Amino acid sequence: MPSPGPSLDSARAEPREDTVALLEILVALKAHLKLIAAVTLIAFAASLAYVLTTTPRYQGEAQILLEDRDTSFTRPVDAAADDTARVIDEQAVASQVQVIRSRDVAREAIRRLGLVGQPEFDPEARPMNPVSRVLGMIGIAGGSGEGDTAREDRVLEAYYDRLTVFAVDRSRVITIEFQSADPELAARGANTIAEVYLETLEGAKIDAARTASTWLAQNIERLRERVSEAEARVETFRSGTGLLLGRDNATLTTQQLDDVSAQLAAARSTQAESQARAELIRELIEAGRAFEIPDVANDELIRGLIQERVALRTQIANESRTLLPRHPRILALQAQLEDLDAQVRGAAERRVRALENEARLAAARVGTLEAALDRQMQVASRANENEVQLRALEREARAEREQLEVFLARYRDAVVRDSEEAALPDARIVSRAAEPRSPIWPKTAPVVILFTVGALVLVVGAVAMKAIVFDMIRPAMAAASGEPAPMPARAAATGPEAPRDPPPPPPGGGRPAPKPASGREDSGFDVPAIAARLARIGPGDRGRRILVTDLGEGVAAGLALRLADTASGEGLALVVALAPGADETVGMAELVRGEASFFEAIDRMPGGRPHRIAAGAEPLDLADEETRDAFEIALSAFEQTYDWTVLVHAGADDAALAALAPRVDAAVVATQAAPDDPALVARYEALKASGAPDVVVAIAAEALIEAA
Repeated sequence: MPSPGPSLDSARAEPREDTVALLEILVALKAHLKLIAAVTLIAFAASLAYVLTTTPRYQGEAQILLEDRDTSFTRPVDAAADDTARVIDEQAVASQVQVIRSRDVAREAIRRLGLVGQPEFDPEARPMNPVSRVLGMIGIAGGSGEGDTAREDRVLEAYYDRLTVFAVDRSRVITIEFQSADPELAARGANTIAEVYLETLEGAKIDAARTASTWLAQNIERLRERVSEAEARVETFRSGTGLLLGRDNATLTTQQLDDVSAQLAAARSTQAESQARAELIRELIEAGRAFEIPDVANDELIRGLIQERVALRTQIANESRTLLPRHPRILALQAQLEDLDAQVRGAAERRVRALENEARLAAARVGTLEAALDRQMQVASRANENEVQLRALEREARAEREQLEVFLARYRDAVVRDSEEAALPDARIVSRAAEPRSPIWPKTAPVVILFTVGALVLVVGAVAMKAIVFDMIRPAMAAASGEPAPMPARAAATGPEAPRDPPPPPPGGGRPAPKPASGREDSGFDVPAIAARLARIGPGDRGRRILVTDLGEGVAAGLALRLADTASGEGLALVVALAPGADETVGMAELVRGEASFFEAIDRMPGGRPHRIAAGAEPLDLADEETRDAFEIALSAFEQTYDWTVLVHAGADDAALAALAPRVDAAVVATQAAPDDPALVARYEALKASGAPDVVVAIAAEALIEAA
């Protein structure tokens, strides 16, 4: 007999996380297909009944555009021309949304729509249930009041529940949506709310203009009184100080000073002119040129004398041709000529004296005017001080008058805008609600589809969760912790703690006997040596799959149980019976067909640590491809939890062995026949031909024989 080889601990795979295969969930869903279909049909019927019996709700939609509607005719005359001050930003739009949802607008809309008394909106207009009627009779619950405001407040909750107001993104458009069971009321409600909102804006403008006009009217009267008082103080001070106004809005003192200055300048000019002319005439007289003096030459008398002198000189010249210079006639004529020259010179001297007199008069006038100017300058100096105070009073009066004029202009503007025609609201309806033709709720197809699909998803999720949590994870966790797995329903009748006396192992995989104390078993198989041999056949990344069969002697089940009991000392082991027993109702067959869960199929054997799965009520048909796939899924789930999965197949079903051989890591043929028995040789060759990776022959009471 070869040595036992390495221990089971060295051949155990590393711990692995529990995994759930998709096909396991599909098997569970297939097992509960009737439940899933029933729940889905119930959800479909319930949703269809709901949409057919629910009162439809229609929605009317109106849109309002916020904009500045003031024109050059409606804008105040003193309004700034800067358009940026009238820009409507996002905050302004959001504020107007809240104005539309305000209680004042709501109450007015409720009154116009007549919602009070409509059962859809007024709870007191609906039929009273018996409990409310009894409470109202005993005074515990009563009406909300008799006033109009109280009745409208009853409708506010339903009103706001049917009203939706929102601003359209990136615009100044506000959408108003109103819902009702009556399509006409839904459209009328949206339009009425929009109209009430515009009237609210218009009323706010009118109230602002009326308030402004009233305030201005009160202040205008006081301003008029102050202007009159200020102007009266100006005139009183002006008359008291002599600062009376003359021509060109100049004071009399200033005008007098100007007049004296002008007269003084004229007098000085006259004096200078007279003196200059007198000196010039005197020089001409001394030079004997009196006849050249303009003032003398312009005198009529002098011009006559000059003409006589010219005639006399002509006569002297004529007489001198015949008479001597000392002739009496010549002397007489010379005497007449000298007399004429003396008269001319006398006239010139008189003119000089007249000019000198004029110069003296002008000098006297200059002196007088200079004295008057000095006195007037002193008066003007005193008047300037008074003018400073006068100008201050005038500025005060002018400021009062300007303020009065501004108030009067604003008052006239406010009075003009205090009318509905002039007060345009800063919004207008751009889209009025039309009577809707189709309800917004319920939408028959979407609701039915949503409810049905939702119920289907929920029930599928519940079935999958049950399969994951209760059918796979909990048994795997119990197996990993070494605790007894929960008993299936068929074993729970005896109680979780009730000991059971197992019968001798039947050929079909009945419950095994407890593990004996020694390594050599009663049947003669060296179980420790077989376990050591199989431990060397380790895949490393998963649990081992071992197939135990016999030649019909009924020894495979006992060897498999003892082999699993020995292996469970070093790791988790599971014994899977494949031949149906007489008392089995739930087992591997039901698990593969999806009629039972892992939680229901896996059982822990009393007196030992290996877990067990019975064969079930009916044998597995491994010739069927679908059954083989489900069987492979179950084996993959086992090897993720158990280190040893021992499959027991007793009998001579070569087709089943051919299907099992390629799915295991090693096959053990337990027999009591001789090594050269033809049946044993045939079984060995059949397993190798079917694809078994390793075949071990265990002969009772003989040495372990390995296949070459």
